[in-house]
Amino acid sequence: MARRAPLWLVLIVLGGSLAAAAPVEKSPSPKDDYYELYKTLVDTMDQVERNYVKEVDRRELFEAAIRGVLGRLDPYSSYIPPKELSHFRAAVESEFGGIGIQIAVDGGQLKVLSPLVGTPAYHAGLLAGDRIIEIDGKNTESLTLDEAVAQLKGKEGSKVTLTVIHPGKSRKEKVTIVRERIHVETVMGDRRKADDAWDFMLDPKEKIGYLRVSAFSRDTAAELRSALEELQAEKFRGLILDLRFNPGGLLSSAIDVSNLFISRGRIVSTKGRNTPEKVWNAHKGGAFEGFPMVVLVNRYSASASEIVAACLQDHRRAVIVGDRTWGKGSVQNVIELENGHSALKLTTASYRRPSGKNIHRFEDSKETDEWGVKPDKGFELKLSDRDMVALLEDRRQRDIVRPNHAAQPNAVAAAEEPAEDAADSRAEPAPSKDETSTTKPHGSDTPKDQSGLPRSEPSQKAADSKNPSQAEAANTAFQDRQLQMAVQCLSGELARAK
Repeated sequence: MARRAPLWLVLIVLGGSLAAAAPVEKSPSPKDDYYELYKTLVDTMDQVERNYVKEVDRRELFEAAIRGVLGRLDPYSSYIPPKELSHFRAAVESEFGGIGIQIAVDGGQLKVLSPLVGTPAYHAGLLAGDRIIEIDGKNTESLTLDEAVAQLKGKEGSKVTLTVIHPGKSRKEKVTIVRERIHVETVMGDRRKADDAWDFMLDPKEKIGYLRVSAFSRDTAAELRSALEELQAEKFRGLILDLRFNPGGLLSSAIDVSNLFISRGRIVSTKGRNTPEKVWNAHKGGAFEGFPMVVLVNRYSASASEIVAACLQDHRRAVIVGDRTWGKGSVQNVIELENGHSALKLTTASYRRPSGKNIHRFEDSKETDEWGVKPDKGFELKLSDRDMVALLEDRRQRDIVRPNHAAQPNAVAAAEEPAEDAADSRAEPAPSKDETSTTKPHGSDTPKDQSGLPRSEPSQKAADSKNPSQAEAANTAFQDRQLQMAVQCLSGELARAK
């Protein structure tokens, strides 16, 4: 059996030649200090691998060292190991290979929260509240959520057989589904139509449209344009763009979305220690202008959503309503390591809004400092944590596809073409609405996801914890005061325009 090279030799090869003759006495230089620091790291790693009381894995030591370095920087710089890289890319693209359902574990049972419209699961007749008792003949009782997700995902064109029990029934039903490349929609309306498509017209009488953007993926601007064209066909007169709970995504997507609403002027700029200032300006052609607009934000609107809100506010294109945003104004470059098998997400620059003001909230920032995006004067409305949770639950209920769509049980859908591969180098991963659904109410010290941003996904209660009539009653009882303020603001603008 081949003998492994000692760790000190591996590190010497990786970090540059450290095997030098005894140094000649001279005044220390920064380069010498750098050499001594490397040598200390080499010695430490070597001692741990050879002499620690238990055998340790060399890769784990390396990855721990990398994380230790990044841990001294900021919450948004991180190391992405090989086993997490595919999930990271799927999150950035808002696409993955699977069947298209959101699931949760409730009372030890694997349940469907909702099928995603137009996916193989949707066409196969899976319903909100379905219990999945077997995946490819294996019982799901002891599965964790992550294990279930891993079994449901797979290569495009491959098959998975689920044994399910529909709500209110006791008979088991086997459903074989062909996996596809699943695209997660990032643009939604306030409620669904009878055919499960989103209705983007919030107020048919006043002709007020409503578009909710959950993340900024590669296709968000195209989805938004399609929804706006649908509203144009219905002769809309005003628009509410809801960016609440939106943790960001691709910088390129935020720029494209901003350009949908302005046709001239600066959108955003970035500048770093070793990178020159870069400016993105709007260009003419294709912008949707000539109507009043409100942008809804809250304290979990971050990064790309702050770029859009700040741009539209500085250009006086929209009134900002809600709560002050998160304050995530830094740029992360995704740098490939190990020939693309792992990656480094490193903060290299910061955003500036069109006015030149800062967006980022630093660790020592005060409430009185300039950061984030504040609502316009007279339009700030903070929600309590209790109201915030109620808002999330209300939105989750609206996202659920109720068991009334024209499904064709056991239908087999053809695989789609593979999605574009490489992630944008300026990306921050948006929350992945893959085949999982987890939630935590957020405070200022809320746990962060891999990107360091606040997560805001649907509640993990099972979809059938309320039957449809109860869910509708709950939605009727809940009053979204921030949305009501946005509607009042737009109605006033429309009245003045007459």
